[in-house]
Amino acid sequence: MPLSWNEIKSRAVTFTNKWKDEVNEHAEAKSFWDDFFNVFGISRRRVATFEQQVKKVDERTGFIDLLWKGVILIEHKSRGKDLVKAYQQAKDYFPGLKEKELPRYVLVSDFESFHLYDLEHSSPEGATTHQFKITDFVNHIHLFGFIAGYEKRTYKEQDPINIEAAALMGQLHDKLKAIGYTGHRLERYLVRLLFCLFADDTNIFEKGILLDYIDKRTNEDGSDLANHLAELFEVLNTPKHERFTNLDEDLAAFPYVNGKLFEEHLPIASFDSGMRKLLLECCNLDWGKISPAIFGSLFQSVMNPAERRTLGAHYTSEKNILKLIKPLFLDELWKEFEKVKDNKPKLQKFHTRLSELRFLDPACGCGNFLIIAYRELRLLELEIIKVLLYRFEKLRPEVALDARIDIGHLLQCDVDRFYGLEYEEFPAQIAQVAMWLIDHQMNMKASETFGEYYVRLPLKKSATIVHGNALRIDWQSLIDPIPFEKGEQKFDYIFGNPPFVGKSLQNAEQKKDMELIFAGVKGAGVLDYVAAWYIKAAKYMKECQAELLEAGASFDKSLLTQCAFVSTNSISQGEQVSILWNELF
Repeated sequence: MPLSWNEIKSRAVTFTNKWKDEVNEHAEAKSFWDDFFNVFGISRRRVATFEQQVKKVDERTGFIDLLWKGVILIEHKSRGKDLVKAYQQAKDYFPGLKEKELPRYVLVSDFESFHLYDLEHSSPEGATTHQFKITDFVNHIHLFGFIAGYEKRTYKEQDPINIEAAALMGQLHDKLKAIGYTGHRLERYLVRLLFCLFADDTNIFEKGILLDYIDKRTNEDGSDLANHLAELFEVLNTPKHERFTNLDEDLAAFPYVNGKLFEEHLPIASFDSGMRKLLLECCNLDWGKISPAIFGSLFQSVMNPAERRTLGAHYTSEKNILKLIKPLFLDELWKEFEKVKDNKPKLQKFHTRLSELRFLDPACGCGNFLIIAYRELRLLELEIIKVLLYRFEKLRPEVALDARIDIGHLLQCDVDRFYGLEYEEFPAQIAQVAMWLIDHQMNMKASETFGEYYVRLPLKKSATIVHGNALRIDWQSLIDPIPFEKGEQKFDYIFGNPPFVGKSLQNAEQKKDMELIFAGVKGAGVLDYVAAWYIKAAKYMKECQAELLEAGASFDKSLLTQCAFVSTNSISQGEQVSILWNELF
């Protein structure tokens, strides 16, 4: 498992003491960099190669001292050499690299000094540069969070890597479908691969372990790849203590995942050399840069060749999701936090209430709304914990990073309070996995904030994502069928983006849904399909309130269910208004 910051800092001190007096580039450079990567718990052999041969800008052959493709290029010199020239030498190698091999970082060193260049965050004057001595390495250790998996990331909706990842998965989907691997088993297979690809780059697995296993242990013609993946899926579904004692050590290194993701038996697929190459290309992408909220819709699009030309066309942007959830509940929760943050008992009570809220998206698709809502809830929880530690426990942030903090004890919010209904099976599966992925990303953020590595493995809790017709399922049935008690067994917030199918475009099943929801309502035949979600939500809210009042609860807004849907103006103007809103009132 990845190292905590506390362990990394301890190793950095040991590294400095060992190497601070070294001078000989040729004799010790390789050992130096092997030890450097070990500071972060990473096997250099797994992620980076020495002496990568390339054509330089002058067409002459050159050798890169150390290259982790797409991440970092390292140029090493003997003590006292000019590191500015070394940086220029490093850039001369760039023309010989493929686009996806170009590094984000360049690091040059002469044992005594380090110059780290961040090429992604640059100005007209050049790349952002950090310079420090090896004796000050521990104080600059956070600059290398990208090696340990703690990199602060920003997710861009139109980032080319999202499109590239979806396109590659689309090609793999088509290849598997062409050989007869279709339907539910294909969808489940791809969702498993999606989880593994994210896990390989985001500290769920040891960094690069999946890529290394496929690259080193399977034949180039792909003939044995499917068998290896089937065995891997079995290992991921088996607790460590139940695995065979003579299990291959490379397989034994994978963690136990659980969560029922790998539980179902799937037929063994079949790969050829081209399909193996596609999967390796997928492994070589940095899946840590891809937001689950963005990728879910892209990944769904790959299943439909007709939609693939417009990848992401049906994706609801984060900006628009926030337009809905901020006024629904997020703004109010932050205001409450500001009111109670100076009172420890009230803040602790607020924290508990936050963790007990329930959220439902009854048309969840790939889970975009649930993902963003959960992320925002976890960000608020982090602020609560910071106040509890730094203000009331009197820990200074820099001291907290050196302390041993039980993060798992502090974090109360979890994915099991999030629910979704989705008509199509494949998006429902994606939503389930995407919620685990965003949970892990938020655990990494907490790990970075408080210094101790924290991961929820094996997966014990999960979001409840039900595959079915939301207009024919009792929404309350998603929660354990316990009667309403003091408002605990209900959804606090219902939200999402239900489908807007006009009356002339509704199919036979959708028309039956409308007849079921609007039974006895005169003129309901002109309504959009989305109107049924309004009525169903209003009925749920009314029934919830009635149950609470019967149970003797006094009126309290916090006990009521609140709802908001993305809408077109057809529900607030024109012929639909009198029919829909009279029924709603």
